[in-house]
Amino acid sequence: MQADPVAPSTTAAHLQALHGRGFVLLPGVLSASQVAELRQAIDRLQPQHWDYSGLLDHYKCVFNRDPLWLPYLDPPGVIDLAEAALGADCHVIGQTAWRCHPGFVGAELHLDYLVMPLPPVLLADPGFELPMQILTAHLYLDDIDADLCPTRVVPGSHRAGRAPQPGEQHWQGTPAQPVLCRAGDVLMFRSELWHAGSRNRSHDRSRYLLQVHYGRRMVAQKFSPYLAWRFNPEVLAACTPRQRRLLGEHEEAEYD
Repeated sequence: MQADPVAPSTTAAHLQALHGRGFVLLPGVLSASQVAELRQAIDRLQPQHWDYSGLLDHYKCVFNRDPLWLPYLDPPGVIDLAEAALGADCHVIGQTAWRCHPGFVGAELHLDYLVMPLPPVLLADPGFELPMQILTAHLYLDDIDADLCPTRVVPGSHRAGRAPQPGEQHWQGTPAQPVLCRAGDVLMFRSELWHAGSRNRSHDRSRYLLQVHYGRRMVAQKFSPYLAWRFNPEVLAACTPRQRRLLGEHEEAEYD
């Protein structure tokens, strides 16, 4: 995957959006040929371990199945932002492929990970900048309209300092908003952000999505099936140095 380097000023603006809104949409990260390649690769996947199929086809740790998936661990713009937010020694804690068919229901409003609950008085202070621990990238492989499972996000809700309560639909008067975008766009959001899936209300379209999670180095890599996990030698042989670091080949540090 070749691309021009991303301007540092662009990454800085995207980083500010993650601090301010909790999410940012990066347009046109993937080309049409890359979108087509990923859709075809998802169609070839077979369930392993904890994968499942049905109205939702869900495939975990796809990076370990074929070198084809490796360039999508560190697309230009995406990896620049992940490293700016989480440190130059961040790593990948998951890469999951999704295919959501007509009738798929989605998920209620939730957050993915909160290090600890924080007092509202602290989070309301505009001078306090909440550090990020985990980022998620949604690589969209369809044009997403209101009927095709748009991801819904609540801007600024990462500063709530808690998870949403059952039935809670907004934060400080701001409701969840659908992210409508084009195939090849990437949504990046922090793990404290309130977000939700939504229904596939189309009659004949399935939503294809590749999801990558990035964590600070001290966030554990939990690749299923855990104790039985083995890296694919063919994949490791094809990795760039950055991709090997993303998969866990770190320099020695205090807790190693």
